[in-house]
Amino acid sequence: MATITVTDATFEQDVLQADKPVLLDFWAEWCGPCKMIGPVLEEISGERDDIVIAKMDVDSNQVTPTKFGVRSIPTLLIFKGGEAVATTLGAKPKAQMVQWIDSSI
Repeated sequence: MATITVTDATFEQDVLQADKPVLLDFWAEWCGPCKMIGPVLEEISGERDDIVIAKMDVDSNQVTPTKFGVRSIPTLLIFKGGEAVATTLGAKPKAQMVQWIDSSI
């Protein structure tokens, strides 16, 4: 499954009402660590169908990041059943990301 792009306008439908857990990556074009983690998330997205990997550009969408207290990027949240159930900050190697996902969903 490909990574999806989420906006403030589509957040409720794409994330809160999703029928699978959603990993939402808050990122920005100018963020170095965000660019490092992007390919890792794409790879995980291609390997798994039990979780939706989504990205939200914090420069274009400010309501949702503010609502969830995002102060630094990349911030990754896992949503399950409409609730944020796990948070991690910063770029991590793939193995660590997979471990975090598995322990959170």
